[in-house]
Amino acid sequence: MKTLTITDAKKNLGQWLAAAARGEDVGIISGADIIALRKVEVESTDYAFVEYGAAPDEVAAFERAAEQRYRKMKRKGKLISKTPQQLRQMIEEAARH
Repeated sequence: MKTLTITDAKKNLGQWLAAAARGEDVGIISGADIIALRKVEVESTDYAFVEYGAAPDEVAAFERAAEQRYRKMKRKGKLISKTPQQLRQMIEEAARH
């Protein structure tokens, strides 16, 4: 396991997060503890409950309402579709400005 001080981890946090996402063992020393960086899968209903206390029926109601709003906006022509290549180009153009 690669262990880092908090200061070292902050300097290149993106690098260490990418390493952890690839499955490498990375730990940050915090006092007498080592806190491991690990990639985890998150299910939306679990996240909604843990973060917001939303019950499954509340999440389902939100999903239905969001789907209705999506369909309404799509019918009105307020939504557009972009390919991954078009999105990449948009991001690159925005970064240049």
